[in-house]
Amino acid sequence: MRVEDALREDLGVVGILNEAEVPHVNSIDDSGFVWFLETADYFRVARDGDAVAGFLIGFLPGRPYDSLNYRWFGFRFASFLYVDRVVVSPAARGRGVGRKLYEDFAGFAAGRAERLTCEVNVRPPNEGSLRFHHGFGFTEVGRQETEGGTKEVSLLAMDLVGNMTQGNTTQRQNKA
Repeated sequence: MRVEDALREDLGVVGILNEAEVPHVNSIDDSGFVWFLETADYFRVARDGDAVAGFLIGFLPGRPYDSLNYRWFGFRFASFLYVDRVVVSPAARGRGVGRKLYEDFAGFAAGRAERLTCEVNVRPPNEGSLRFHHGFGFTEVGRQETEGGTKEVSLLAMDLVGNMTQGNTTQRQNKA
């Protein structure tokens, strides 16, 4: 299993994986993933051989991104790296793909951000994701309703200083 930058040719598979996880993640069309590829500070995939086993997209503060949850963290923290979405293929679940992506993400954050942030649905519930994030060291720092009250998210943060063993991570250059 290796983690590397997403390529334009990965976007079809990334889109299929994403759509299979709605409502835990929002639906995104092809142009949205092209925008992520061109704009996100972090857009990497986990590969098992040639197959995309998962992906993670993240942003540093100050990006032209209109996500309600991203803005929530921007109002509260000067230094963070936001997980917009993380998806692991059903066939790859339980094999450490999410942990490998998060370890790489934390390695990317080193020297760029003091904490990792994300949100997880509590309505509709995403218990597996909440367990994973709490087990990884995230704690709840707030909640908010989204999509006209049809969703509620737990807003999570994890301080990086002293909380994470960086391990063997591969970093890419920051677009900033």
